Amino acid sequence: MSLNRSRIRTTVGAAVACAAAAAAGVLAPAPASATSATSATSATSAALPPVHAGFDYQIGGAYTPPSGVRVVSRDHSASPAPGLYNICYVNAFQTQKIGQPGGPDDWPSDLLLKNDAGDVIIDTDWDEAILDITTEKKREAIAKRIDAQIDECAAKGFNALEPDNFDTFTRDVVEGRITEDHAQTYIRMLSAHGHGKGLAVGQKNTVELAGNHAANGLDFAIAEECGNPDYHECADYVAEFGDHAIFIEYTNAGMKNACEYGDRVSVVQRDRDVLPKGEDGYVRKTCP
Repeated sequence: MSLNRSRIRTTVGAAVACAAAAAAGVLAPAPASATSATSATSATSAALPPVHAGFDYQIGGAYTPPSGVRVVSRDHSASPAPGLYNICYVNAFQTQKIGQPGGPDDWPSDLLLKNDAGDVIIDTDWDEAILDITTEKKREAIAKRIDAQIDECAAKGFNALEPDNFDTFTRDVVEGRITEDHAQTYIRMLSAHGHGKGLAVGQKNTVELAGNHAANGLDFAIAEECGNPDYHECADYVAEFGDHAIFIEYTNAGMKNACEYGDRVSVVQRDRDVLPKGEDGYVRKTCP
C-alpha cells in the first residue's frame, strides 16, 4: 500500500475575497465521458461531493465507514466504499516515503528536484522526495506516471480525485526552485486528465491559490487545519468554494473553529496519522 500521511500546513494563506455560490452535490457516480482532457478550465460534468455530508478521511487505511458517513477519501491503492461518494487520494507533487513502494528509488532521478550540489531535495517532515515540475518536459513525464494512478481511481469507480501537495512550492526546502506558476501549470494537466476520466477534482490546501481554482480545473476544496488558530483559513475557503468544501482538523482547538462552518460544509477531526479504526491512537470526531 502506498500510504501517504496527512499534510500539516506550512504557510499562512492570505485572505481571499470573492464569494462563491453554494450548490448541493449528488451521490451518483460521474459518467465515464466527462469533460475533455484538453481543457482544465472547462466546467466538469462530474458530480461533486454532497455538501454538508458526513465525511471520513481514510488515507491511512480503509475500514468500514461509521454510521452517517456519505463521503470517504481513500488512497488510490484501496477500493471505494460501496454506496458512498468516494474521493481518490494521490500523492501528486512528491514521491512516497523513502524505502516504501513509490518512493524516490522508484522514480527516474531526473524527475526528482535537486539542490545546487545535485542532491535530491527531501521533504524531511515526511521523508518524501519532491518531484521536479519546473520544465514542460519533466511535467509531462511526471504527469504520465500520476495519470496512471488517476486511471486506476476511475477504473475502480471512485467519484473524485484528491491530488496532494499542491502547496509543495511553499516548502522551505524547495528554496524557490518550484514556483506557484509551475504548480498551477502542472495541476491543470492533472485536473484535465481527471475530468476526462469522469472525476471531480479537489483542491488540496493551498489557500493562497484558491482564487484561481476554476482556472486550475479544481472543483471543490479539501482543507487540512483551516481552523488551526495559527491559520484561520476556513473563511477563505468558503469565500471561494462556497459550501463545496471539506475541512479536516487534527486538534480540538482547530475543530472548534472549523465547526463554526459545520452547518454548511463537511468537517471531521482525525488523528494526524489517519489511522484505521481499531488501531491505537485512532481519533474521529464530528461537530456537535
